[in-house]
Amino acid sequence: MKLRLHFVVDPMGWLCISVVFGIWLYNTLFVPKLVLLPHYDEGHIPWALVVCYYIASALCVLALVRASTADPGRLPVDPHIPHSEREHWELCNKCNLMRPKRSHHCSRCGHCVRRMDHHCPWINNCVGEDNHWLFLQLCFYAQVLSLFTLVLDFCQYYYFQPLTRLDQEKFTTRHELALLRVSALMGVVMFGGMSGLFYTQMSGILSDMTTIEKMSQFSSETYGSKRSWQWALAEVCGTRWKLLWLLPLRGRQPLQAGHLYRSHV
Repeated sequence: MKLRLHFVVDPMGWLCISVVFGIWLYNTLFVPKLVLLPHYDEGHIPWALVVCYYIASALCVLALVRASTADPGRLPVDPHIPHSEREHWELCNKCNLMRPKRSHHCSRCGHCVRRMDHHCPWINNCVGEDNHWLFLQLCFYAQVLSLFTLVLDFCQYYYFQPLTRLDQEKFTTRHELALLRVSALMGVVMFGGMSGLFYTQMSGILSDMTTIEKMSQFSSETYGSKRSWQWALAEVCGTRWKLLWLLPLRGRQPLQAGHLYRSHV
């Protein structure tokens, strides 16, 4: 499996992705230390719950790393254009290179990206044909992890039995602000934001319209197509095996050689 890495030199993007990574690190270190592991040690929760939390956390950070470093579909300087497909290519008026239709020039990255959806500062990368599935995974696992964190925060104060090996008054004084307020606030913001983003991404995939095309007010007759949700997601993820749609550590191959210039991550 050959993975093409892609790094964007953008200080603002580095700052944004550092914030996202910091939120993930907080949820991965502090929430288990203050809630999950103490209640597991006293037998209040099963080991499967602890394992599920760490699996969700690991998949979330793997999707983040892969989405931020995977090539979104950058076009080569001198692409090979089959004679039968030349009518589906056009000249970019910014970089003066040939590109397939539905590609877009990213001013922040400085090059054209095949079927570019948008440039996301939170992953410091474009979301295009070859990493759209990874961005979708990131939105999904971020929802799962933030909802998991919110449920644990709620159960800590309203459902779990008091910890017998811990001074409850001392615990509340030291950790109530950090655990309940900060963690819950981050969970609400992340879950709400990722849910909205995941919905817009899914609606765009099912309608075969990128975010840029929607913002440019392109009509659905131009690019939109009616297709089943299974085929739409299989095309984005590069496989018909639904279980593989959830795994970030794999490559992507186009399902069919369409009229667009394609490659794989």
